[in-house]
Amino acid sequence: MSIFTGSAVAIITPFNNDGSINYEAFKNMVETQIAAGTDGIVVAGTTGEASTIDDAEQIKLIKYCVDIVNKRVPVIAGAGSNDTAHAIELAKEAEKAGSDALLIVTPYYNKTTQKGLVKHYAAIAENVNIPIILYSVAGRTGMNITPATVKELAKIKNIVAIKEASGDLSQIAKIAESCDIDIYSGNDDQTLPILSLGGKGVISVLANVMPKEVHEMCEKFFANDVAGAREIFLNTLTLANTLFIETNPIPVKTACNLMGMNAGVLKAPLYDMESANLETLKAELKKHNLI
Repeated sequence: MSIFTGSAVAIITPFNNDGSINYEAFKNMVETQIAAGTDGIVVAGTTGEASTIDDAEQIKLIKYCVDIVNKRVPVIAGAGSNDTAHAIELAKEAEKAGSDALLIVTPYYNKTTQKGLVKHYAAIAENVNIPIILYSVAGRTGMNITPATVKELAKIKNIVAIKEASGDLSQIAKIAESCDIDIYSGNDDQTLPILSLGGKGVISVLANVMPKEVHEMCEKFFANDVAGAREIFLNTLTLANTLFIETNPIPVKTACNLMGMNAGVLKAPLYDMESANLETLKAELKKHNLI
């Protein structure tokens, strides 16, 4: 049940000034991604500001994405919650909307134990038939998925992958060693090291602004052109890090606006970049001839 190999964009959600979704701008972004070779679209994730979109709008956006993509690449829908019952309902609705797979973040704020994580994910998996990608990002949720827990969850038929954004390469190596599960990098600055550990690709923020390059980096690696992949990785590393100079997706959405993508406003509590950081971002985008 492998979902994709290569680069899946963690796509932003463009908003109108009133906070409604700009579907026309979103369509243009999706088409640009597919034309650039992107291997999958992750919609309504963290980078897509899903936490500020109500359930009905989130499912509407997912279905819209599914319809636009029309099976050209996999569509992976964010459907996580810190309430297991709520996550199950989101997952079921995302499946009905036609998603090819689900990205399920760990419970945040109230969190849980490792035993609770197993029960949480197992309950979601029992209620859908499409594959699930676990999402480990303790920096946002305060909840890490340990290698032992990943090994346990990998026994469930439709839990097939993990988006690893812990930043801990030793932990990722232990996951790769201990169980048969697809590993996707959740941090653009660790994509190449994770590929070297057997990773299947990246769920990328950087791909919003450099989709062709992120796709080609993965493509070169899997074609055994490690030197070529490394060249792209190192050439884009500073920009990848600059996109996290403030809380994601503030910088990447700002970059998309600077590049003329009509990304629109950020939803509160996210706000415009600090002026010094904005200048740093502009300089990096200019270096890559993106603006």
